[in-house]
Amino acid sequence: MDNDPHIASLLRDIRDQQRESLALQREHIAVYKAQMERIERLNAQAESLQGRAGKALKGLLWFAIPLLVLVLLLMAWPYARYMFG
Repeated sequence: MDNDPHIASLLRDIRDQQRESLALQREHIAVYKAQMERIERLNAQAESLQGRAGKALKGLLWFAIPLLVLVLLLMAWPYARYMFG
């Protein structure tokens, strides 16, 4: 019977530490959820930005490729005149 108060004290300590542990786990879960929401928002923004960049690049190519072909033709014109003229 001498150990009963000691055992009860140990059990209270264990209970208190478990409560603290659960509180910390709840805090970690809350932080994790907030980080996941932030990551999802950033991912959505990145996908949107990639879509806009793709459209811009497509528009640029519609302008740049014909311009490049024109420049190449203009550069080849003197050579073609010399060869066939």
